[in-house]
Amino acid sequence: MYRIGKEEVAAAERVIMNGNLFRINTDLREVLQFEKELAEKMGANYSLYVTSGTSALVSILGALGLGPGDEVIVPSYTFIASPNAVLSVGAIPVVAEVDETLTMDPEDVRKKITDRTKVIMPVHLCGFPCDMDAIMKIAREHNLYVVEDACQADGASYKGKRLGTIGRAGAMSFNYYKIISAGEGGAVLTDDPDLYEKALIYHDVGSSYWSYERELAYPFFVGSQFRGCEVMAAIMRVQLGRLDGLIAELRGLKRMFNEKIRENTDLLPAPSHDAQGDLGSTWPLRFDSEKKARAFAANLEGCVIPYDVNRHVFIHWKPILEKRVTNNPYMNPYNMERNQNRKFDITADSAPSSLDYLSRTAYVPFSIDYAAADVDALVARCARAAEQC
Repeated sequence: MYRIGKEEVAAAERVIMNGNLFRINTDLREVLQFEKELAEKMGANYSLYVTSGTSALVSILGALGLGPGDEVIVPSYTFIASPNAVLSVGAIPVVAEVDETLTMDPEDVRKKITDRTKVIMPVHLCGFPCDMDAIMKIAREHNLYVVEDACQADGASYKGKRLGTIGRAGAMSFNYYKIISAGEGGAVLTDDPDLYEKALIYHDVGSSYWSYERELAYPFFVGSQFRGCEVMAAIMRVQLGRLDGLIAELRGLKRMFNEKIRENTDLLPAPSHDAQGDLGSTWPLRFDSEKKARAFAANLEGCVIPYDVNRHVFIHWKPILEKRVTNNPYMNPYNMERNQNRKFDITADSAPSSLDYLSRTAYVPFSIDYAAADVDALVARCARAAEQC
């Protein structure tokens, strides 16, 4: 989805020729500049550049002090990295349904809250915004943290506010599949100075030995190693400059497609909690039965049923379903004393409505380089495929 060219080559060359690829003690300060530019672009007080979206989530949960005895509510439709981040700090993921937008269902979140729930983790998968008003309301009522997984929604928004900046903190990803990318990479977003400091310490086990441009008030602890490098940050600075233009193109194409689908067919685009803020990177159609959805997909080359994307659907998270979290059983959160006396089994019955929505949705293939004529041709192909359902 992303675009990359000579500007990124020049940015990488600048760092390489400088001879210092390490983020600490370099005169170019590419990571530091990217963090400042990203925070400004997203409308957050702080950003922290890390190695991946997963490490961003882990750094946030670690900064919040989560561990054994705590539960985090995650949606049933998300990349397995979301629940894995929870398990990596010793806490337990609890699966909630998604609603008809294929994002976290606030009403089911209410049902899944227990006395051990500490965090709600809405995931804006495929660039679809969650119902953040409802989720934030629930969080306030129960004194819970909201940690947004915006890893597939870089730059998208909900009611004018960038995704990842609505809860206590948010995570972004810049890997190969994202709208802006350096191959890998991620970021923490937050307005909370205390959380930022703890996430900074957590993301860099050597943080007590370096200067991070500010005096840290929180005592250092042993963290992990998710520190980004200067070359990737230099590339991401260029990529960040492309972001809003790419989003505008994506939204324009999707808006054109949805209008023409409604004008020329009986097919219905799946709903969105904010169609204007939606990233526009995924074009979903909703059917009244799985049979029709599959018949449509079979007749439209490249069409995908999200139910079949195993890595995103909870019933295919095999290591989690089988509670095989670590190679050492004593480090497995499911075996830890503080996590006992709870039923954490995940089965198809954990989120049956999600499976229904996922099986009745079809993702229409497209290219960001489409012109109006290409959209017309795609609509015509969709109409032909619909006739064969």
